[in-house]
This record gives sequence, C-alpha cells and structure tokens, in this order.
Amino acid sequence: MNQFLQTYLPNVWEIQDEVIASVFETLYMVAVTAGIAGVLGILLGVVLVVTGPGGILEQPKLYDVLDNAVNVFRSVPFIIMLALIAPITRLIVGTSIGTSAAIVPLVVGTVPFYSRQIQNALLEVDHGVIEAAEAMGSSPLEIIFRVYLKEGLPSIIRVSSVTIINLIGLTAMAGAIGGGGLGNLAIARGYNRFQTDVTLVATGAILVIVFISQTIGNYLVKKTSH
Repeated sequence: MNQFLQTYLPNVWEIQDEVIASVFETLYMVAVTAGIAGVLGILLGVVLVVTGPGGILEQPKLYDVLDNAVNVFRSVPFIIMLALIAPITRLIVGTSIGTSAAIVPLVVGTVPFYSRQIQNALLEVDHGVIEAAEAMGSSPLEIIFRVYLKEGLPSIIRVSSVTIINLIGLTAMAGAIGGGGLGNLAIARGYNRFQTDVTLVATGAILVIVFISQTIGNYLVKKTSH
C-alpha cells in the first residue's frame, strides 16, 4: 500500500496527515451545520406550512414575509453569501477564515433550502388525516407532532438526505476560499500547486462521503415508510 501511494500518489503520500485532517474538517462542518440548520430548517418549514394557505394557523401576512425571505436567501449564490455575511461571521466567531467560521455562512445558506424542502415534504401529508385530527379536538401542537412530523417522516428523511448532499458541496465551496476541509485541500494544494493526485484524492473522499450519506438516507427511508 505504501509503495502504491509513493508511486502513484506521491504528493498525497507526503501530506497524509493533512489529508486525514481535511476529511475530519469536512465532516465537522457537515455535522455541526446539519445539526443547527436541521433544527432551524424544520422549525421554519413547519411555520410555513401551518401559516400558509389552508394551514391550521393560517396567517397570510406572516407567511408572505417568511416565504419571500426564503426565496431571497435561496436566490443568493453561496459564493456571494460568503462575502456578504463575512462581517457577521467575524462578529460571531472572531474570524472569517477556517472551519468554524465557515459554519456561519453554511447555516445561512442551508436553512432556506432545507426549510423549503421540509415545507414541500409536509404538504404531501394527507389533508384528510389533518382534518380528522382537528375533528378529534387535537391542538395545533399535537397536529404538528402527531400528524405532520410523524406522517411526513419518510419524506422528511428523504429531503434531509438531499440537503446533506447539497451541504457537502457547499463545504467544498467554502473550503475553496479558506474554509478548510477537502475543498481547501483540492484548491490550495491540488489546483494551485498543480498536484493533480491531491485534487483527485480530495474529490474521491468527497464522493465517498456523499455515497455513504445517500446510502444511510435510503436505508432510513425504507425503515420508516409504511
């Protein structure tokens, strides 16, 4: 194995520790961002559903504000988002460079996308079940947890899997401008220094993470579908 690396991946061989560290930095960014954006995205998605047209807590004005805000933030390219919220990132983290700093724009870029996915997933829940719950005297909170989130669980897992894969791509983009992780390794080491083997290994590592995430997502969807 060592002979193979030295022969075909000489630059990777020289920076093995850096490659491993980059993998963990990417996993760190994905895990922390997924946790924060997951909570905020589900909360915002639920609010969009219940306050939207025909919702159990219909509030047209609130819905319009939130809906437009989601549309605006989703429309801003992530690379521009990184620059726009750099002052906020520095205020929160103390710097705009590094893996921890990258989490701030990653959350801002992921929440609107995920909340829209959650909204679409919850809108697939059979409206007859919701009406039955209302007829039985269930409170809005009971309907949200016992109907929307429970019945929509397979769809929620499915869109969560899609969002995580999208998030992995965003971490690579953040890494390309100093966010750390595999994106930074591929650009700073691979592209800028003409070390093609480093770029290939970084790309391969990202693909493996994506494949594992998709496999786990598919398994969970099958387990929760009924």
